[in-house]
Amino acid sequence: MSNKWEKLSKQEAIKESIRPSLTYWQDAWRRLKKNVLSMVGLSVIVLLILFAAFGNAFTPWAYSDQDLDMSNLPPRLEVFDIGDGTLVYVHKEYTLYLVKEDGKSLEKLELPTANKDMMKKQNKYTLDGMNVVVDYSFAAKAKKSNDPNAIKFQLLVDDKVFTEPTKTVSNKVYMFGTDGLGRDLLARLIYGARISLLIAFIATMVQFFIGVLYGGISGYVGGKTDNIMMRIVDIIATVPLLLYVIMLMVVIGPGLKTICIALGSVYWVSMARIVRGQILSIKEQEFVLAARTIGASTWRIMVRHLIPNALGPIIVSLAMMIPSAIFTEAFLSFIGLGVNAPMASWGTLANDAVPGLRSYAYQLLYPSAFISLTVLAFNFLGDGLRDALDPRLRK
Repeated sequence: MSNKWEKLSKQEAIKESIRPSLTYWQDAWRRLKKNVLSMVGLSVIVLLILFAAFGNAFTPWAYSDQDLDMSNLPPRLEVFDIGDGTLVYVHKEYTLYLVKEDGKSLEKLELPTANKDMMKKQNKYTLDGMNVVVDYSFAAKAKKSNDPNAIKFQLLVDDKVFTEPTKTVSNKVYMFGTDGLGRDLLARLIYGARISLLIAFIATMVQFFIGVLYGGISGYVGGKTDNIMMRIVDIIATVPLLLYVIMLMVVIGPGLKTICIALGSVYWVSMARIVRGQILSIKEQEFVLAARTIGASTWRIMVRHLIPNALGPIIVSLAMMIPSAIFTEAFLSFIGLGVNAPMASWGTLANDAVPGLRSYAYQLLYPSAFISLTVLAFNFLGDGLRDALDPRLRK
């Protein structure tokens, strides 16, 4: 008689195994990890937080330190080897810098007034017994030619002429270069990241604690109360944010505090509408009726039953609205309604870079790239959360 009870092989056991039971949040995290763009966005956000928290370890400068001798230095220096390993960099303003140790040290060479020949358009230096002349008489002709490769200057060392840089070295003193006042761009980008994260935190807290509670009370109570509360929301939403900021600037004055108060006063409106709609669809379900039957208070029903069951759309809305708040702050700073100097945000850095865009494009590139990456990262994460937290997509 054959044995009817036989042990399955390892391969058959794996084939017959059933996926272990997961909670709602465990299953949401499992599906979120499968979304590549969302995980990329989450990684960028984590890196941004680390950059804001520990970025000062990579630069010795503070965001407000100024050195006019080091103004508008790029992150990559096209240097000339004029002999014996002596490297010099010719600034776009045709001043001369001594570059040591492949970019680890920079020194602006002093130009006596007598050595600045405005008629011949020449700057004359003496370096280690060598006569070094920066002849920029070609600049006007090069500008009229509209040829990007036209020669704008010549470097004359004794009788030797240099027209092309010998090599390119990294600026290890100012890794991201400097602005028009000689301030380190890396230090200012780090400070700008802190301001952007502060704005994101304020927007999140305002939406969660004001928008969620306001919308929840409006949707649960209903009737005239709901009607009055929603009309207040409509009135607040009709006034443009820019007008709020200008009014607050008149009363309080410009600065980061004004931006925070302006966002705090109006940024919860969209969340209140979303939560109200969710509560209206949930409050008639059986578990809410059961809570009422056993005598649960309105506050307990709201906090323990209604809001937790609407957390999916709430979290998705938070993730999608945070980049909007960051971009709003950058825009307000760009048009001069943001933080005060010498404080730095990505918007003020972009605004400062616009006048010198053609000569110093890197000054606009970095803050623009940070704004774009941050907004995209939060949008990618929000899209992933929307898919992961939707119970209809569970599989």
